[in-house]
Amino acid sequence: ARPSYIPVQEYRSSDGFTIIGGRSSADNDHLTFKVASPHDLWLHAAGRPGAHVIVRNPRRLAELPERTVREAAALAGWRSKGREEKDLDVHYTFRRYVRKGKGMSPGMVMLRRHRTIRVSPRAPASSGPLD
Repeated sequence: ARPSYIPVQEYRSSDGFTIIGGRSSADNDHLTFKVASPHDLWLHAAGRPGAHVIVRNPRRLAELPERTVREAAALAGWRSKGREEKDLDVHYTFRRYVRKGKGMSPGMVMLRRHRTIRVSPRAPASSGPLD
């Protein structure tokens, strides 16, 4: 039986936003569809296996600060199979635009719309801003 509690790692962006990521790609569905709210920002390294990353957006801002998006994208890159690359593309969108197709395997999603940002994968442990 699958545990009902999925361990997530939580970080704080330089702008004070909470960033969460599952520990494995198997946690992605739970994190994206059970934990995240429709107004949270969702990120994932483009075209590579890896964990989904969520930026909490409790004030339902239409746009999150660019620095927070960059930090979360760097984390998404770090938690993907593209970790060793100098830089990579990360897709991001609000959670409400992320869908699950019938019969899609765990962690696989479809994006109704998204933007892409190019970042260097970066571990969140480094102190200070990740840009």
